[in-house]
Amino acid sequence: MSKKKVAIFASGGGSNAESIVNYFQDHEKIDITLFLTNNADAGVIGRGKKLNIPTLVFSKKNFAHSDVVVQLLKNQQIDFIVLAGFLWLIPESLIKAFPGKIINIHPALLPKYGGKGMWGHHVHEAVVANKEKESGITIHFVNQNYDEGEIIFQKSCAIEETDNPEEVAAKVLNLEHYHFPRVIEQCLTN
Repeated sequence: MSKKKVAIFASGGGSNAESIVNYFQDHEKIDITLFLTNNADAGVIGRGKKLNIPTLVFSKKNFAHSDVVVQLLKNQQIDFIVLAGFLWLIPESLIKAFPGKIINIHPALLPKYGGKGMWGHHVHEAVVANKEKESGITIHFVNQNYDEGEIIFQKSCAIEETDNPEEVAAKVLNLEHYHFPRVIEQCLTN
């Protein structure tokens, strides 16, 4: 049986991408094949080099206004796409090419704190400003709207009154690194 090939899209540091690669090291059914990024300065590029994962940087034009990225994924025989801190809206052409095969992680308990502009520190600052008692992660399928796809998994963590946005971010990142690879595995082996 051939392994399922996974592509990871990331716009930033790539700590989730690295966590996922490490989890699937020598996995019998799943292979992390490719990193893609829209940011030529993204930390995920260095992580790709370190981890020996080919990394492609693409432009808005090639992503949203042509089939270049879709064709590349098809040519690489990618089975599944993971968004791990990827900030652009996914074009309809990519969603149609990979129906039910694109998932995203969001650093909050959706539907709270989702939508355009709600990423990274913006989310954690809003959680603290609103004096939330908990935050967490949501892993969901991707559709044509930010953070509105069907929810696959959620996990919460307690927020203390004294927590600042950086402390909330650290708690949420721990949840992401632990749960995201395991949910990917469930999606691909069930």
